[in-house]
Amino acid sequence: MFPAADPQPFWQLLTRLGEAQILLPAGALAVLALVRQPQGRPLAVWWLAALAAAAALTTASKLAFIGWGLGWPSLDFTGISGHAMFAAAVYPLLLSTLAPRRPRNLPALALTLGALLALLIGASRVAVQAHSVSEVLAGLLLGGAVGAVAVGRVCLPVLRFSPGVALTAVAWLAVAPIHAPASQSHAIVTRLALTLSRRPAPYTRTEAPHSEPAKSPRPNAGMPGRHRLQSAGAPSATATAAAPSDTVIGPLPL
Repeated sequence: MFPAADPQPFWQLLTRLGEAQILLPAGALAVLALVRQPQGRPLAVWWLAALAAAAALTTASKLAFIGWGLGWPSLDFTGISGHAMFAAAVYPLLLSTLAPRRPRNLPALALTLGALLALLIGASRVAVQAHSVSEVLAGLLLGGAVGAVAVGRVCLPVLRFSPGVALTAVAWLAVAPIHAPASQSHAIVTRLALTLSRRPAPYTRTEAPHSEPAKSPRPNAGMPGRHRLQSAGAPSATATAAAPSDTVIGPLPL
C-alpha cells in the first residue's frame, strides 16, 4: 500500500488562484478584450464598477474586525473572504469573455466552469484553514452579485474571439500561482486597521468584544501559513513594543 498523498499542497496551490494580485491582471485582460469592441464596453464598465464596490466592502469588513472587533461570533465571521469574492466575481466572466465563439454554447459553458472554479477556490480557503465557512459563503455571494449586476445590466455580447488575449490569460494563470511572491494585501489591511483604530495589536476571533469563549479552539491555531492574531485583551510584549506598522498577521492575502 502506498501512503495517501497529502492533499494540502493541492489546496495551497488552488487557493492562490483567488489572490487579487493574480486575478486582477487576468481580469484586466478580459476588460481589454471587451473595450476593444464597442458592444463589450458597457459590460466592462458595469463589471469594473461592481468589482470596485465589492472590493471596498470586503476590505471594510476586514478593517472593522481587525481594528474594532466587529464580527459575528456565533457564525465565526470576522470578514468577507477576498479570495472567494474575487474568484466568484472574475472567473465566470473572464472565462466566458475569453472563450472561443464556436460552438455557440461554449461561452455559456465557460461561464459555468468559471463558477465551479470559484466554488473550488472558496472550498480551498476552508481547507487551508484561512477562513470559516460563513466568510467564504459571504465572499462567494458578494462576488456572484458582481457578475449578476454586470450581466443583468448588459447581456453577454457577441464578441470576436481574441486568441492572443486568451492565451496570455491562460499562461498568466498557469505560471503566477507557482512563481508569484506571497501576497502582502492582508498585512497592508492589518496595518491600516491598526493605524485607524490606534490599537497596538489586532483583534482575534476569540477575544473580540462581545464574543463568547470558544468551546473548542479552531484546529488551525499555530498552523503554517495562518498565523493567529495577537491577543487584543492582553497584547504580548512584542506586539506592544512594535509600532502598528510592524504588527501584521501575514502573510494572509485577501
